[in-house]
Amino acid sequence: MFLPSNGKRRHVPSHPEGRHATLASVLKAGRDRLRQHPLAKVGPGLITGVADDDPSGIATYSQAGAQYGLGMLWTMPLALPLMAAVQLMCASIGRVTGKGLAANIRNTFSPAVLYGIVFLLLVANICNIAADIAAMGEVAELVTGLSRQSMTVGFVVATLLLQVFVPYHVYVTYLKWLTFSLLAYAGVLFTVHVPWGEVALRTIWPKFDLTPEAAMVVVGVFGTTISPYLFFWQASEEVEDMRKRHDEVSLLQDPCPARSELRRIRWDTWSGMFYSDVTAYFVILATAVTLHVSGVTTIETAAQAAAALRPLAGNFAFVIFALGILGVGLIGVPVLAGSAAYAVSEALNWKWGLELRARDAGGFYGVIAVSVTAGMLIQYSPISPMRALFWSAVLNGIVAVPLIVVVILLASNRKVMGDFIVPRSVVYLGWVAALVMGLSAALAFLPTHASI
Repeated sequence: MFLPSNGKRRHVPSHPEGRHATLASVLKAGRDRLRQHPLAKVGPGLITGVADDDPSGIATYSQAGAQYGLGMLWTMPLALPLMAAVQLMCASIGRVTGKGLAANIRNTFSPAVLYGIVFLLLVANICNIAADIAAMGEVAELVTGLSRQSMTVGFVVATLLLQVFVPYHVYVTYLKWLTFSLLAYAGVLFTVHVPWGEVALRTIWPKFDLTPEAAMVVVGVFGTTISPYLFFWQASEEVEDMRKRHDEVSLLQDPCPARSELRRIRWDTWSGMFYSDVTAYFVILATAVTLHVSGVTTIETAAQAAAALRPLAGNFAFVIFALGILGVGLIGVPVLAGSAAYAVSEALNWKWGLELRARDAGGFYGVIAVSVTAGMLIQYSPISPMRALFWSAVLNGIVAVPLIVVVILLASNRKVMGDFIVPRSVVYLGWVAALVMGLSAALAFLPTHASI
């Protein structure tokens, strides 16, 4: 009962379950509003793009900016159409065939190709995970003062609990909110002086010495930007999303929604890659106009880049840079472990999927657990996580070349894609990506010295 404004009493029927039902209805309404939010409707492209800027990627971009200043800005405009084209092909393969990338490779190529790619992917991913959680632990220690070892273990446990015990469709919504952490790197630029005229010039006209060391940095930049683990992740996530909507099947089985689905994939992939690419550009620029101009030219970790910003750009720049590392790390580590699990499970024809319970897909979740645990154990071994990071970036750059070729052959094969082969323009960009990655890898091992 309550008294309305007209002074008359009106009876309000009570719910048989009382307050518990009211609370449940409020929570349900909140979940419904969250699902209807535009961000909840964004597909795998956004998560893939943000995962591309994981802490190890931030370290690579920071090193490029610190060591070569504005001379490495040109890599990002060049990388955008190339990375978008490759990811677009991978997403299309997943949605059209209803199978992940490794499953399509298994059905089309020899076992040697499949197992060789999956093995190298697994090694590179574990090294990346090691570097990511090391960076997250170091940054958390800088921000909170707590032990980096305990923080690292905490991040590992949280990551495993999320992936193993929480259905993907639940926690992915919250991961999408973490994508806003990338805006932190743009915020750094508001705290320092930026010579925008010189920035614009060096973005389109690079100037640096083309030494083997510079070529190795270029390999690392492209290797961490066009990374094989992202290929597997986005293809399989398209399949996951399709399975989640129980009334949907592959486009080969039901071509009716093809127009709208392929349009969604294009928009989702290009927007996600643009967000990722611009963020990487901001990281290179921020470290170029702070660390490089101050003579700090060697950065081994993302945490070191954040710490170096404090005396140069102030506490605000340090804090937002550090929080950005933690945010993208919470996205990047699950993607790295998940992509390895997708690849291994599809290669061995195991049950897989983040929507499945652990007891129904033991091998799949086992790969996730082993990958993350191995990455954590590297922290306590003689292996330097940062050296592992560097070589994993170079390894990614090398492995990406044959894998891009495989992706192109799958995406343009009518036996695989039916009537939904990717446009020629996308195929051409894919070949350019393979060429650029191959040339940069070759230059890194040639004893050349020239000026650009």
